[in-house]
Amino acid sequence: MTPDEVRFVEDPSAKAFHSEPATDRGASFVVPRRFVELAQAAAAHQSSGRWATMYRVLWRLVRENRRLLELPDDPDVQALAALQPLQTALSGFELEPLPMAGATRQASSAAPIVPAAADLDGLASAAVACTACELYKNATQVVFGRGPAAAQIVLVGEQPGDQEDVQGAPFVGPAGEVLDRALAEIGLDRRSVYITNIVKHFKWEPRGKRRIHQTPRANEIQACRPWLEAELAVVKPRVIVCLGSTAAQALIGPQFRITRSRGQFYPSRWAPWIMATYHPSAVLRAEDPSGADAVYRWLADDLKEAARRIIPGTPPSNA
Repeated sequence: MTPDEVRFVEDPSAKAFHSEPATDRGASFVVPRRFVELAQAAAAHQSSGRWATMYRVLWRLVRENRRLLELPDDPDVQALAALQPLQTALSGFELEPLPMAGATRQASSAAPIVPAAADLDGLASAAVACTACELYKNATQVVFGRGPAAAQIVLVGEQPGDQEDVQGAPFVGPAGEVLDRALAEIGLDRRSVYITNIVKHFKWEPRGKRRIHQTPRANEIQACRPWLEAELAVVKPRVIVCLGSTAAQALIGPQFRITRSRGQFYPSRWAPWIMATYHPSAVLRAEDPSGADAVYRWLADDLKEAARRIIPGTPPSNA
């Protein structure tokens, strides 16, 4: 079963047990010794999400990448490392520096407050109370995804921007206008797609009277990840389109580069197909009009290719 299909419930009254070595070698598989060591330490952790984290890493080791534990920037690997005693976590991982004395920073996850079997409205309501990372403290409100539960395409950006934070909806600012233009050009009704972000709170820093976007950290992405996975579990899209590098690296892999692999389709555990393209804000950040036109054309062409996966007869792009 995939990680999204498994729910772990602890029974405080259950007695400890010892497992016996498997005798049926036909269905056996071998995992790295490093995973066994990490899992043993994680099992003793107090986090209620430790079993789900261990199972997700195990599933990906078996099904996706035998060398997953060699990717210290992977959100799932970081979550497993966060469940270790300090001396165990440091072995084989280059962790970011500890906070200054007096500061506290604990690995956290929204998983404990994500309601099981909730619909999109139920998830959005529950997310209002999320404090799994520090970003909620400076945000106006949580910005959850919008769109129909039956959407065949899910567009995933990085995080809300200034206008999204104010209005409480994704992609309603300048980047949203670029996205709307591209969707209209290829004949894809925005109301037919589900649009969300990897992170649900706006991360920013003050610059004069303006609030300037800051890229979310790996631990913030990891904390918010259960909300996105719950959204995808409800929608069950045919195609996921990652808008920008942050979303692509979180869902496709930390080594993914937009400049090298945009528009390419990959199988995913959340959908038959996943691909990535430029974030609409990249059009706005281009240094000159010709550069903006080029990025916009790549964005529109990639969205058209995504539409071809769900709309028979859609002409191919010229990308």
